[in-house]
Amino acid sequence: MQQVLVIGGGVVGLTSAWWLLEAGYHVTLLEREPQVGQAASYRNGGQLSYRYVAPFADAGVPLKGLQWMFEKDSPLKFRLEADPRQWRWLAQFLARCNANANRKTTAKLLELGELSRQSMAQLEVNIPLDEFAWRDAGKLVVYRSKKMFDGAVGRPESEDAREVLSAAECAVIEPALQEARAQLAGGIFTRGEAVADCHAFCLAVASRLRAHPRFGGIVHADAYRFAVHNGRVSGIETSLGPMATDAYVLAAGIQSRTLGATAGLSLPLYPLKGYSLTAPIGPQHRAPQISVTDFERKTLYARIGDKLRVAAMVDMVGEDLSLDPARVDSLLRLVKETMPQAADYNQVSPWAGLRPATPNSAPILGATPLPNLWLNVGHGPLGFTFACGTAAILAKLMTGQAAPFALGELAYR
Repeated sequence: MQQVLVIGGGVVGLTSAWWLLEAGYHVTLLEREPQVGQAASYRNGGQLSYRYVAPFADAGVPLKGLQWMFEKDSPLKFRLEADPRQWRWLAQFLARCNANANRKTTAKLLELGELSRQSMAQLEVNIPLDEFAWRDAGKLVVYRSKKMFDGAVGRPESEDAREVLSAAECAVIEPALQEARAQLAGGIFTRGEAVADCHAFCLAVASRLRAHPRFGGIVHADAYRFAVHNGRVSGIETSLGPMATDAYVLAAGIQSRTLGATAGLSLPLYPLKGYSLTAPIGPQHRAPQISVTDFERKTLYARIGDKLRVAAMVDMVGEDLSLDPARVDSLLRLVKETMPQAADYNQVSPWAGLRPATPNSAPILGATPLPNLWLNVGHGPLGFTFACGTAAILAKLMTGQAAPFALGELAYR
């Protein structure tokens, strides 16, 4: 059986390695950080939103984006770069900001979401759920604008699984919203959605990888470039020297666009910088039991173990990982206003990560023009949600089997 090198030790790379091992491959993992799950997987929102998958690109988003840029606590920050990759990404994004493109991509992501839910359930045999604080609590999306709320109610994507709630009912089903009740128009509650600690999940998967008889270990080194010879990848140059194997899987988050370019691939990825806050929950606090999304403010609230995780914001500022104090203060202000009693905000810990997003919010997976180079990239803010599903599809494709559904927009073009 072939030897495979998986490049990237985040949640997507780790799950890819696991499914390939289970498919019979011998697998080695290449990760540049000293520990797995240290980049976008480290302190993300923790939500497993299998049914709430609507792409960011939609009709009305460009106008809304312009309005956000003039708001004090805007969920969007934009800085024009002297980088053609940003311009191309924006042009492709704007081309998809219409209802037809949004519906088409949403339908495909719902298929992927359901497969991901089933694939995550398969891991329960190997990884107990309490190892990564998994909770099947459901998801509540709350709306402040009656117009937005009515629009969401009018176009259901999974009507059989959702409940439409008034503002008062939102505060009943989730008491942490009591102080924000007067600001809400209503909400939509979906059962079957979950929250978990993505970093703890990464560590749990890595532990199972190390115990697998066909796993060749984790190599901690920087990947620089692919070497291509006669239409195939002949190796990859790293900080520890060249590495060569039979097949390669690129799952390195935003680094994938630079590495892919060395093999002649043009990957439409852009780093959407997001922030999160983590605060301890004490017995005196009223933390949310349900995963909550504040739709207009694009803010996610999730209880992960004994911590409150709040994730928000999209900063289009290139590969800048620095913590902007103004953005952190803005997020903390919104959190205290919405859920003032949810956690100890005096001990809050901020974090920022780069979410590798495609213009249509759909991951890219499967074959490339190079027969021994495969992709599992571009998951954006839904990396944790889609990781198991895309890993399962990748393993099928690499073993010559058909995907469980037509890939369509998920395939590399």
